Amino acid sequence: MSGNQNYINHVALVLDASSSMSHLSRKVVEVADQQIAYLARRSRELDQETRVTVYVFADKVECVIYDKDVLRMPSLKQLYRASGMTALLAAALKSQGELAQTAQLYGDHSFLTFVLTDGQENASHRCPDAPTRNPRELVEAVAEMIETQKDNWTLAVLVPDQMGKREATQCGFPKDNIAIWDATSTQGLEEAGQVIQQATEKFMVGRTQGIRGSRAVFSTGAETVNKDTIKAAGLTPVNPSEYQLIPVARAAAIRDWVIESGHTYRTGGAFYQLSKSEKVQAQKQIAVLEKKTDRVYTGPEARALLGLPDVEVRVRPDHNDDFTIFVQSTSVNRKLVPNTRLLLMN
Repeated sequence: MSGNQNYINHVALVLDASSSMSHLSRKVVEVADQQIAYLARRSRELDQETRVTVYVFADKVECVIYDKDVLRMPSLKQLYRASGMTALLAAALKSQGELAQTAQLYGDHSFLTFVLTDGQENASHRCPDAPTRNPRELVEAVAEMIETQKDNWTLAVLVPDQMGKREATQCGFPKDNIAIWDATSTQGLEEAGQVIQQATEKFMVGRTQGIRGSRAVFSTGAETVNKDTIKAAGLTPVNPSEYQLIPVARAAAIRDWVIESGHTYRTGGAFYQLSKSEKVQAQKQIAVLEKKTDRVYTGPEARALLGLPDVEVRVRPDHNDDFTIFVQSTSVNRKLVPNTRLLLMN
């Protein structure tokens, strides 16, 4: 591939418009419009061409926008109406089948699709767009389609619960391309939008590094960190004389524990070990500790290393054999968890 090839992204939103989504329909439009505005901004900044396709599905599957330049996208306000059942499998098959007919000439083309649903498949066997009436054959058709998609295709799904996750896994979705969202509230949908945005950011930045598709589009957390990613991000460790690691022996407020351990407390200078899934604000610094060597990496590179965008985002401490994540504390009362460590920057 010559260096001057255009990057052309085909991003599709496949949105559940069954009647159970009607209480969220205004929010769906808002979140989708925000996602499109974000895609437009990043496409300009990264000099990538992005074309957007939108499908809505209920009893049948309808393409309401096809491969349209992201800079010329209308609002989805007039295009999204919720009513009917959930033809989820038919939507996956039709959207991917039709997008596969898109010309891929003159450029480095990549396809990224997000399917958002608040319920279980229950209508594809009756759906005019489905290739078969047999529910089991439908599942097999989706699994086979995902299995045979080329390396420049990424298909991800957001489901409401563990049961949805199990069904998506049975349909062949890679486990890190399945995310669970809280379908009961507008807040949950807002968070789902952030998850999609984060995944898109990772995807678009990855494009600039020659990555064409992903089977781990939702993975953010320690499992995305390893020696190669550290090297690729061009990270240099913090000088060991500039920090200390202090064991936390009991539950205590962060400032008290720093002082009790014989150090001076400075706001923003102490990082607690991430021990449960939590939201990390954009302005909070992150540090990554390599367990074997106790080397520490900080700064924007550490965020980049975890695939975190510069917006508020939920981070998981996911067990990683080699690395531990630390988050900057800006509060003096942050409760420390016993048997973790505290990172103190001098």
